[in-house]
Amino acid sequence: MKILITGGAGFIASHIADAYLAAGHSVTIVDNLSTGRKVNIPQGATFVEADIRDAAAMAKLFDGTSFDLMSHHAAQMDVRKSVADPVYDASVNVLGVLTLLQECVRTGVKHVVFASSGGAIYGEQDTFPADESHPTRPISPYGVAKLTTEQYLFYYHAVFGLHAVCLRYANIYGPRQNPEGEAGVVAIFTNRMFAGQEPVINGEGKQTRDYVFVGDVVRANVAAVGKSGFHIYNVGTGRETDVNHLFRVIRDAVGSTCPERHGEAKMGEQLRSVLSHERITKELGWTPSVSLEAGLTRTVDYFRNALKAGGPTR
Repeated sequence: MKILITGGAGFIASHIADAYLAAGHSVTIVDNLSTGRKVNIPQGATFVEADIRDAAAMAKLFDGTSFDLMSHHAAQMDVRKSVADPVYDASVNVLGVLTLLQECVRTGVKHVVFASSGGAIYGEQDTFPADESHPTRPISPYGVAKLTTEQYLFYYHAVFGLHAVCLRYANIYGPRQNPEGEAGVVAIFTNRMFAGQEPVINGEGKQTRDYVFVGDVVRANVAAVGKSGFHIYNVGTGRETDVNHLFRVIRDAVGSTCPERHGEAKMGEQLRSVLSHERITKELGWTPSVSLEAGLTRTVDYFRNALKAGGPTR
């Protein structure tokens, strides 16, 4: 297949690009490098530096190659930024998507795999773990945009026959994650411990998340290739882990002795989030294979080796 990966210089999508290339697919990456990094782009992929909101650049890109599938990961991904500037968030996460989908229809792209969000779309959960039938109650512009994109994809499937798989990700961690932003607690804690700094746990640290290793997320994306129809799948482990436990496992893996320090709770922070993977297991045969402990060890080793090499830790 000829595959276009938007945001392919970023943390998650660069790993997906590796896997698609290894499977023999032709891969083109488009990224404006606002958060992605050129070093993440694998050899063998064609790279185009452009913004998905640039209609002329996207038309040129799609005219240049007859893509079979678009893996859409380019996004404004900071929830707090979406709250501070919802217009900018929508310009990327809604209007940018529409620019791409119009090009898909115009040039005959048949399949889309979309990086959606479980926690941001479901909001405060009624049931644990949440399955795909759980009410969708996003409480951030970021979550609203992800849900809106899913609804647009259903429209494009119903009207134009575009096949779409929406993958509602849990909290993804692993090598190449950015330790400098507000999100990505695993990377943030790990990087600060290696720097001899004390990470701060928000509030009591009892808030839980479903942490899924990036390698497992890659396998879900590989399994979604060529899937016909319109589908929504959670990609999570079904296992809740609170921040206090996460901190202790990372601290042990790093070999740090830093104390467990707590700060103020973040206003509006979701208390519990955990996703059922029953549907994707049944329909695509995907199950998480990397335990939290094993995944954290691999992630910490990545940061340790990057520091030894004197390079960036993302």
